[in-house]
Amino acid sequence: MASMVLRLCMLDKNITKRFLTNRKLTFSEVQRCLSSQSSGDDKRKTSSGRLNKRLKETAETVIIGGGCVGTSIAYHLAKAGMKDVVLLEKSELTAGSTWHAAGLTTYFNPGINAKNLHYYSIKLFETLEEETGQQIGFHNPGSIRLLSTPERMDEARYQMQRQGWNKAPQWIISAEEVLEKFPLLNPDKILGGLYNPEDGHIDPYSLTQAYAAGARKYGADIYMPAPVIGLTSRSDGGWDVETEHGMIAAKRIVNAGGIWGQELGRMVGIELPLVPVHHQYVVTSTIPEVAALKHEVPVIRDLEGSYYCRQERSGLLFGPYEKEHMMRLQEDWVTDGVPQGFGKELYESDLDRIQENVEHAMEMIPVLATADIQSVVSGPIIYSPDLLPLMGPYQGLRNYWAAVGFSYGIIHSGGAGKYLADWIMMGEPPYDLIEMDPNRYGKWTTQEYLFKKARESYGNNNLLGYPKEDRLGGRPTERISGIYEKLKRRGAEYGFHSGWEQPHWFALEGDEAGYQPSFHRTNWHKPVGREYDMVMKRAGIMDLTPFAKFDVKGKDAGRLLDYLVANRLPKIGHSAVCHMLTPRGRVYAEITITRMSDEHFFCITGSGSELHDLRWIEDHAVNGQFDVSITNHTDEMGALTIAGPASRDILSRLTDADVSNEAFPFMSMQEITVGGVPVRAIRISYTGELGWEFYHDRSETEKLYDALLVAGEPFGIGDFGVYTMNVFRIEKGFRMWGQEMLTDNNPIEAGLSMFIKMKKIFLCFQKCDFIGKEAIQKIKSEGLTRKLVLLKVDTDNIDPEGNETIRLNDKVVGNTTSGCFSYHMNQSVAYAYLPVELGKPGTVVKVELLGNHYDGTVIEEPMLLTEPSRAKLKSKAQASG
Repeated sequence: MASMVLRLCMLDKNITKRFLTNRKLTFSEVQRCLSSQSSGDDKRKTSSGRLNKRLKETAETVIIGGGCVGTSIAYHLAKAGMKDVVLLEKSELTAGSTWHAAGLTTYFNPGINAKNLHYYSIKLFETLEEETGQQIGFHNPGSIRLLSTPERMDEARYQMQRQGWNKAPQWIISAEEVLEKFPLLNPDKILGGLYNPEDGHIDPYSLTQAYAAGARKYGADIYMPAPVIGLTSRSDGGWDVETEHGMIAAKRIVNAGGIWGQELGRMVGIELPLVPVHHQYVVTSTIPEVAALKHEVPVIRDLEGSYYCRQERSGLLFGPYEKEHMMRLQEDWVTDGVPQGFGKELYESDLDRIQENVEHAMEMIPVLATADIQSVVSGPIIYSPDLLPLMGPYQGLRNYWAAVGFSYGIIHSGGAGKYLADWIMMGEPPYDLIEMDPNRYGKWTTQEYLFKKARESYGNNNLLGYPKEDRLGGRPTERISGIYEKLKRRGAEYGFHSGWEQPHWFALEGDEAGYQPSFHRTNWHKPVGREYDMVMKRAGIMDLTPFAKFDVKGKDAGRLLDYLVANRLPKIGHSAVCHMLTPRGRVYAEITITRMSDEHFFCITGSGSELHDLRWIEDHAVNGQFDVSITNHTDEMGALTIAGPASRDILSRLTDADVSNEAFPFMSMQEITVGGVPVRAIRISYTGELGWEFYHDRSETEKLYDALLVAGEPFGIGDFGVYTMNVFRIEKGFRMWGQEMLTDNNPIEAGLSMFIKMKKIFLCFQKCDFIGKEAIQKIKSEGLTRKLVLLKVDTDNIDPEGNETIRLNDKVVGNTTSGCFSYHMNQSVAYAYLPVELGKPGTVVKVELLGNHYDGTVIEEPMLLTEPSRAKLKSKAQASG
């Protein structure tokens, strides 16, 4: 009996002219799509052909790209009421990647807010056909992620603990239930399944046409063929969009160019990290066992075999993700551009690459072994390094928006269109998706990094997804501090932070070194406890170089920052923790501001929000016509911190400055020399213990580090990392941006009221309004419905990390935001959002972890006072005694 592998190899030598599809393509289109590219395709045409209607001269928004994402943005903007929405498509709608996509739709996503995109898309698909009159071929038989190992069962339980407080239906089903829903599977290979009952698949071509019909219905204009040949920014912040048919003056542009997105970026001088990947799927002809089924079977995803499979009429569609060393990138399209004339063509199939996946599939779905193959589709899908799209406004370019890198564009399309339309219309994102921010990649993102990381992301598409996942492809980048190698020799186990390498923990002699991911406590648990003990009793040193660092200078510097943040600005030589709010009163960012002089402020923010925060500051500076200069020193400036009770004694040995509490109080800054290195020294520490942060020229990091080590040796100083820092900040009650506070939350429910000054006065003694003030007033007057609380969680060999579901009497009542093992309390703790009435200390709820429901008890916070607070209490006690 001939195997499916042999049949595929025969097909590869003589590509079939038959193409099983429900996309209503003509036979000539099919022939063109299955043909390989010729050198003649590279010749530039002098004209793209006759335009379908007369080109407008002005537009509110010009969207470039007519795939499912571009048309969805046009549809959502027009439906929201925006006038003069224009979409430009270089050839015809769906050209590039959309038309040949497998069209899978699923609620599942390992990300938290990314689930919102999927949820919105599927709910839209349920009504879009009726709204637009365009059939979309939406099937929702459900989907099952097959669980065939104990580790996969743990992964499913891990995903379920993060799913319960979300909207979409999802649960774990038994092996018997899996076989009942998909009876063609091998029963010996299955332990269970993660089931999404409303998932399925859709016809990408028809979906795109429906978006386009909806866009036109609400007043948008779609022009094709209309390739963009030039983009020029204007002094008013708008854009001149040049096409072969004339010029459009646009207020803003959206790059939704798909596989051409990188070329559109280069038109304006930016490098978008995008690379096409060859993705293949196989369509069978009729399989008798499939034809005999009484209902359409769910889409399955065999994670161990790394493929998806769905029913296609009376056959099956099977799509593999080859391993890293087998898959293929189209690297020359990145270096040389997409061949001219490419539109609805395909690559030649390369079936040797998927042989291992095919063998897995035949073991799991035995009927595939004797199936006849109708067609093989091998087409380009666009990948970013981490598989997530680049979506939002671009830092450094006014009114330039990105909507590219959608490797899962079909399921993302509806939610992405809505998300971007809401952001454009409201002036702020509707919820946080910083993991998709277009500026998460910077100048450190080389093509070498792009290719290695995209290969890793595609090849590990179905790899087990652990907490604190840390993938190694393409690392390190140029973003390493001056002590990278030295810390590595000292046992640093590095993590990746926006291109930077930063120690997560240190493996010393006798420790089990290396990255060993687990759903339970793993090899770093005891070393982190050792680092914690060291900082609490002696002193520790940590590399903070990845922190983002900006100087804001000029006569309007104070006025700009006072408008942007809700706290009072500090006096000269002092620092303040400040929050930038959105107009709706959500927490857009947390920054530490130090006033260097009347017209000079030094701003520090997290590594992951560097350009996210810089963009917000720059945009408001330009729009408000503030006379300021803003300089990003992140790459040029290093940062080290020391913390612990011996840190003052250590510092005093390295500087002539008086570092006593009276001369150098908490939250103050001095420009001093430490160990022969000029630094901006700020008395602050995210550990909450006595400590300083030293900002200095990055070239002198090693000199400063060595001096601190030598001076600290008699006091038992050592290294500590990010994991230990996280324990300290939770114990001390410090919120983290992206966890407890983000654009999903307001600062009052997050417990940040002490940083919100509703009656702050600017230096000129005038009342100062700030962005979000009116919204905060409304929130306060209406009262809160939920609040952030601290829980002690009675677990065993597992700790909460955030986004776990919380229940009371089997009803979902909230979610955790972050968690850790508290070495002070010797047990697990977590921050969580709960209804106000459940926020009283002593309230007991259930926290879900790996399928178990553990008691979580609300406790007073902070569980441990900061060193300055302890010092004040001690001083008062001594004074009263």
